[in-house]
Amino acid sequence: MKLSAEQVVEVLRAAGESTRLRLLALLASEELSVLELCQILDQSQPRVSRHLKLLAEAGLVERFPDGAWVFYRLAGKSPGRALIGQALDLIDAADPAVHADAEKLAQVRAERSTGAQAYFARNAARWNEIRSLYVDEAEVEAAILRATGEGPFDELVDLGAGAGRMLTLLGQRAGAALGLDLSQQMLNIARDEVAKAGLAQCELRHGDIFATGLPGGCADLVTVHQVLHYLGDPAAAVAEAARLVAHGGLLLIADFAPHDHEFLREAHQHRRLGFEDAEMIPWLEAAGLSLESNIALPPATAEGLTVKIWTARRSTAASAQRSAA
Repeated sequence: MKLSAEQVVEVLRAAGESTRLRLLALLASEELSVLELCQILDQSQPRVSRHLKLLAEAGLVERFPDGAWVFYRLAGKSPGRALIGQALDLIDAADPAVHADAEKLAQVRAERSTGAQAYFARNAARWNEIRSLYVDEAEVEAAILRATGEGPFDELVDLGAGAGRMLTLLGQRAGAALGLDLSQQMLNIARDEVAKAGLAQCELRHGDIFATGLPGGCADLVTVHQVLHYLGDPAAAVAEAARLVAHGGLLLIADFAPHDHEFLREAHQHRRLGFEDAEMIPWLEAAGLSLESNIALPPATAEGLTVKIWTARRSTAASAQRSAA
C-alpha cells in the first residue's frame, strides 16, 4: 500500500524517538501489557503510556483493555506497517539497548510461563473432571487430524485457543497460525505450550471470537474447539468463524452433542448443554459453507458425553462463479 508524503512524515515522526522505536521492536515480537513494557524498559508507567499514546494516535499500535490491565500490539492494518518493518530490520540485534530489551523480554516470558503453569496446575481438576465424561482425548484428536486432512495449510486460525492444543496439534501442518482468546491466563499457557512444541510460526493474540477484526477469507483452516458451549450467542460465533474461511478452505467445530449434565452449568460455566445437528448445520449453511463431515464420538459409558466434530468447506472461487452463472 502506497502512502502519501504526509503519511510517511507522520509515521516517521511517531516512530522517530528511541523509546518509541524500542517499543515497536518489542511489540513486533508479541502483544505486551503496559506493566510488562515498563518492566522491560525500566521506565515509569506515565512515560511509557505517553509514548504508547503517540504510537496509537499514529495508527502504529493497537490498544485493548483486559480487566484492570491494558495490552498493546502492532496494528495489523496500519498503512505504515511496512515502513516500520523496514526501520526495525535496520536495527542491529547487538545494539546495547535492543539487546538488553530482548534479555528482559525473555525474563518476562519466563515469569509468565511460571505463572501460567501454576494457574494450570491449580485448575487442572476443572478440565480433568470434564474429560472424564467423554471419549479419550487422543481419540478426539486423531479424529480431528483425519477430518482436517494432511494440508499443508497456508494460514490456520484457532478461535478460543485456550491452552493452545489445536495449535500444537495442527501447527506443524500450517505455514502460519494464529490463536485468539479473551483470557490472558490461557494465552500465557498457550504461548508456553507453543514454545515447547517449537512452533515459531504460531502467534497468540488477545481477541474476541464474535469480532476478531481479521479480514474475511484470511485462513484456509479455522478451528473452534470446545468453545461454543460457553457462549451466549454460538450462532454469531459460527458466522464469524465462517467469515474467515477462504475459498476452498475448511471450518472445523468440535463440541458436545446434547446432554443433560446440568452440573456443568454451575460448576464449569457451560451455557449450552451441547448442540443438535439440526441447529449446527443450518448455521454453517447460512454462512455459505457446505457440510463435509459430521462425526460423533460416543463416550466410554452410557452416562458420558458424546463429542461431535463438524467440518464445512467454502466452495472454491471457480465453483462459486460457475454456480452464480
